Amino acid sequence: MSETNSKQLKVALLGYGKMGKTIAALAPQRGLQVELILDEISNGNYQGITPENFKNIDVCIEFTTPEAVVENIRRVASLKCNMVVGTTGWHHRLDEVRKVVEQAGIGLVYGANFSIGVQLFYRAAQAMAEILKGFSSYEPYITESHHRFKKDAPSGTALELKRRIEPILAMRDVPVSSIRAGYIPGTHEFGFDSEADTLILRHTARSRQGFAEGAIYAARRVTGRKGLVSFSEILE
Repeated sequence: MSETNSKQLKVALLGYGKMGKTIAALAPQRGLQVELILDEISNGNYQGITPENFKNIDVCIEFTTPEAVVENIRRVASLKCNMVVGTTGWHHRLDEVRKVVEQAGIGLVYGANFSIGVQLFYRAAQAMAEILKGFSSYEPYITESHHRFKKDAPSGTALELKRRIEPILAMRDVPVSSIRAGYIPGTHEFGFDSEADTLILRHTARSRQGFAEGAIYAARRVTGRKGLVSFSEILE
C-alpha cells in the first residue's frame, strides 16, 4: 500500500448499488478519487478482482451482499489492498475474516453501521441501559425498520445494539422486531416499556449520505493500518 496522507486517495468501489452510488457521488467532494467500480456484472464470479485492476488502488470500499462479502474480502486481501467493509449479515464469520486479514498483512475496517450518528446512538443507548438496569418493571426492546430491498433481518445495527446493551442489563432478554417495507432508509429504536409509561431512544436516517460519510472517513483512517478493526474503534 502506498502512503496517501498527503495526496488524493485512490479508491475501488466493490458493489455499485445505492450505497456505492452515494459514495461515488460524494467521494470527489471529500478528496477521494474513484479509480475502479465493480458491480454485480463486472465482478460476477469475482472476475473483476485482479492484480491489474487493483494495481493503483489504495483502499477498496465494499458494499455488496452477505453471500459475496467474505470471498470478496479474501480476494482483495490477497492483492494486499486495505479495505472498508460496510456489508452486514456476515459478522458470525469474523474469526475467519480476521485470519485472512492478518495473513495478508492488510488493514480492514468493518461495521454494522457506518453512520457517525448511529455510533453516538449506541453510546446513548448504553447510557440509558445503565440508568434503567435496576428497574425491573421496565422491559427493554429494540425495533428496526428498513426498505424492502434490505436482505438481512434483523439489521446488523440492531444486532450490534443488542450485543452492547445485554451485558449491561445482566443478560436480560432484549427482543428485536424488524420491518421491511417501502423505501425506508433506516430507523432504529431502543425502548423501555412499563405499565406506567414508555421511554424511547430513536435514530432515523434521512438519507444514505451519513453512511457514505462514515465509509469515506474510515477509508482515510485505514490507510497505513494493519489488522481487523471496527468502525467504532476508528472513531474512538
